[in-house]
Amino acid sequence: MSSTVNMMAARESRPIPGTFTRPIQIWVPDVRSAAFQAEAHRQSQAVATSRDAAGDQAFIDSLSEWDDSPWKSDE
Repeated sequence: MSSTVNMMAARESRPIPGTFTRPIQIWVPDVRSAAFQAEAHRQSQAVATSRDAAGDQAFIDSLSEWDDSPWKSDE
């Protein structure tokens, strides 16, 4: 690594003064893997063909309303 990259990495890893924070590492699924994609597809198909699919979708739609969001798109 170049010294510039090392300096940037060191700067980003320093805590913000007064925030009492510490770095953590979180392992998440690799969404690029074929196994993950197959399992995601299997689960989405199970939800889509469920007898409760309409109610499940209505619930998701009720949570997805963004009209009361404090930020608005410029579009």
